[in-house]
Amino acid sequence: MSSVFGDRENKVRSNEFGVRRQRKEVGSNEFGEIKKSEFGTEEWEMDEQKFDFENLRVYQKALEYVDFVYEITNDFPKTEVFSLTDQFKRASTSICLNIAEGSGGSKGEFNQFLKIARRSIRECVAITDISCRQKFIGDKVRQQSRIFCSDLSKMVNGLIKSLK
Repeated sequence: MSSVFGDRENKVRSNEFGVRRQRKEVGSNEFGEIKKSEFGTEEWEMDEQKFDFENLRVYQKALEYVDFVYEITNDFPKTEVFSLTDQFKRASTSICLNIAEGSGGSKGEFNQFLKIARRSIRECVAITDISCRQKFIGDKVRQQSRIFCSDLSKMVNGLIKSLK
């Protein structure tokens, strides 16, 4: 690979903001190439623009649950927009976010983030029960939400056990 400078190892690229950055190839693995920037930091040049946590089934299931929560909260009373609706959306998204954020660290760090995700699942169960008691959702939706939460909890627990 030749660059503007004719050197096989150096590459000059402009990012989406037009900033030109010079990178030196330092290695690669199955996820893509590792580049060293002009600032001496290592950066990934990903072949597919996909992060490893996106392949986790638990992450995919958590995304489905977020979609489910956003859909059912559309029918919540407008008076609940800044309370229960908002809390439900934040708790469900917290599950995904903690799986994603934790996956980039050590096993111990990932374990901690998964425990936080598990707490958010429990929070969603409580919000589901409150929503049903307040008649914002019916029994069928309550059951669907609890099944999602049960499945997510089992998957997170399995992932926690696999990290030990």
